[in-house]
Amino acid sequence: MDPQTDGSNTLQQRLTQLRETWQQRKPDYPQRRDDLRRLRAAFKARIPEMTEAIAADFGHRSKHESVIADGMTVTGEIDHLLSHLRGWMKPERIGVGWRFWPARAQVRPVPVGVVGVISPWNYPVNLALVPLATAIAAGNHVMLKPSEHTPNSSAFLQSLLAEVFPGDRVAVVQGDASVASAFSGLPFDHLVFTGSTAIGRKVMAAAAQHLTPLTLELGGKSPALVAADYPVDGAAARLATGKWFNAGQTCIAPDYVLIDEARVDALVAALRAQVQLRYGDFADASDYSRIINEGQYQRLQGYVDDARARGLQVLPLADIDAERSRRERLFPPTLILQPGDDATVMQDEIFGPILPIRSYRSLDEAIATINGRDRPLALYPFSHDKVTVEKIVGQTIAGGVTVNDTLLHFAINGLPFGGVGASGMGAYHGKAGFDAMSKRLPVLWQTRRAGSDLLRPPYKRVARFIEMISR
Repeated sequence: MDPQTDGSNTLQQRLTQLRETWQQRKPDYPQRRDDLRRLRAAFKARIPEMTEAIAADFGHRSKHESVIADGMTVTGEIDHLLSHLRGWMKPERIGVGWRFWPARAQVRPVPVGVVGVISPWNYPVNLALVPLATAIAAGNHVMLKPSEHTPNSSAFLQSLLAEVFPGDRVAVVQGDASVASAFSGLPFDHLVFTGSTAIGRKVMAAAAQHLTPLTLELGGKSPALVAADYPVDGAAARLATGKWFNAGQTCIAPDYVLIDEARVDALVAALRAQVQLRYGDFADASDYSRIINEGQYQRLQGYVDDARARGLQVLPLADIDAERSRRERLFPPTLILQPGDDATVMQDEIFGPILPIRSYRSLDEAIATINGRDRPLALYPFSHDKVTVEKIVGQTIAGGVTVNDTLLHFAINGLPFGGVGASGMGAYHGKAGFDAMSKRLPVLWQTRRAGSDLLRPPYKRVARFIEMISR
């Protein structure tokens, strides 16, 4: 396929059409509210269809996980946008100070135009519709490029959005990586990309041609730090949820665990018990998602093979027949104990159900381990001691933090979601997304008569006035 086309119109022609339509009639509050309501109603009615599409793309994915992560998250975000939109759209009055009195000033949030969205495969509906709905709330038109790795989900999105929006207001572009590359080089008014750090660098370079503002939601190795005071069983339960939800194919899944050295074996036993409690012997495995494709499965197997070659202790937490595992892409929850930084599993974002566990001798050592790496997208401190938590949070930096649990900060609509450094830039969700996809336009109104009329040559006539206002 020609990288400049999605099979019909060129990408640039589509963008031009979206921008021209937007310039003719920028969506006002009633239009934005109506758009969000119609999107919510149409999406809610088609959630069963969505779960089937996602399951078809993954080979198998828990229906309940799809409802939670791709269904509830989208409807919850739209509800939040609807609840706050009127207030967010109001101009904010800004004081001008006595020197400029009686002028008045305000900041107006205005739409920027056309927002591009490149969404990934791991949560193919959530990570497409949440930024799209936010862009709509901010008064923009949208051009969406969903992942080519989830064709059924992408077809669902195209059908859903065609039902709700005319093609000159929301356009969906299908295609492979070459189309995505061309898409990221278009002169959008804002571009949202969710994906790997490596691809994020390429997107940023392409967007730089037009100085396109970016929201980059990337990834990295998000650590969990279990302090010595926190119960092992409780930590294991919450780590198991964060790590094995969607079989670990989550950008903010715990990527490795740091625990005090005296309790490594206890954590292993507790995690093994959690797997048995949740999934049994995997004879059914209907609640456990599969790996998205063969390439990702082999990548994960490569981490395990490398660890074994290094003599590391590799502990699959379920006994699954090797042939079945390959056939179904059913990768078991797996622990790797005490891997060094040279192990490949500690060099890349895992994005799967493998969990490295490393011990530490002191809290300072654990914090130094975290700070010795790129800044992560998420951080998970586990401690009931406030001083310990504040030390961990205060001496590290991450895109977001959930204390004594995992993943949940993503689901709080009022919290901005975004990375820092190699894990991303910018943020969205709620007002953070509304502001990111708006221009906060400063406006100053001058009065008929103002002191500024005096500030002109010859200055000797107003020297005393200038001296007074410069104090």
